[in-house]
Amino acid sequence: MGNLLKKSILLMAIFALFASCGDIAKKVEDKMKVLNEKTLKLDSLVNKEFSKIPALDSLINMKGDKIKKLDSIINKSSSKFDSISNEKINLLKKFINK
Repeated sequence: MGNLLKKSILLMAIFALFASCGDIAKKVEDKMKVLNEKTLKLDSLVNKEFSKIPALDSLINMKGDKIKKLDSIINKSSSKFDSISNEKINLLKKFINK
């Protein structure tokens, strides 16, 4: 009789162990689903932001070209201004020296 009681208790303990393992497996599976959903959302967000890079790169190149053109215009204007001011200075020097 004692032997049967020990076997019953052991059997119940094993059943409880398997039941708790089943609960843990279910919880792990649920957490994995949540993690997978978050991973997919993050992947989608990364892809969406990554697709903006070529447009941003194009914009940077376009602005760089505008800066080069403006720099060229400024250099030309500066050269013209220097040339004009040198002419006027030379005329003033000639006028003063006469």
